[in-house]
Amino acid sequence: MKLKTPAISKALLTTKDFQAILDDEDYMLGNCEISQSDFSNENLDRAHLHNAVIKNSTFTHTNFSGIDIVDVRFINCDFSNADLSKASIHRVEFENCKLLGISFPESSLGNVLFSNSILNFATFHSSKLEKIIFQHCSLESTDFYDCTLKNVVFDNCNLNEAAFEQTLLKGIDLSLSHFSSLRVSQNELKGCTVSREQAVYLSTLMGLKITDG
Repeated sequence: MKLKTPAISKALLTTKDFQAILDDEDYMLGNCEISQSDFSNENLDRAHLHNAVIKNSTFTHTNFSGIDIVDVRFINCDFSNADLSKASIHRVEFENCKLLGISFPESSLGNVLFSNSILNFATFHSSKLEKIIFQHCSLESTDFYDCTLKNVVFDNCNLNEAAFEQTLLKGIDLSLSHFSSLRVSQNELKGCTVSREQAVYLSTLMGLKITDG
């Protein structure tokens, strides 16, 4: 699946610190390149980020609820325990990012790439994910409860203990990733692609007993 990549106009980028967003009354920040910025433990409601490259920056424990992010690339950033509830995130890339315990409940994500990133204990509760690629990511104990998944790819990811309750997995391919335990029900698995080894494990969730003869 091919995603729409961030449409970043490099000619417009100027060097800024993320703190500059506080200077705008509407909390808008764009047309910039940011590096080595620390914006932790802040509270910023309904911010807007666009046309930006943000590197080596820290946003831990920051409340970004209602944030709108379009055409942004995050590289080596730390969003651990940040709150991005009710966010709108489109044409965005997270590369080598730490998103441990990040919250995305009731959010809309489209054309988003998560690459070589840690999303353990992340929450996507009641979110819509369309055209999303998780590539070489750790999603251990990540919560996809009551989500809508459309054209979502899990490529060589750790999905151990991930939760998909109330989330239909029709058209989703889990066979390229690995897990020893998964929180999911039989109804949600209909139409999902799994490997032979995964099928053996999942059959036990359905109460089946497997023998060799």
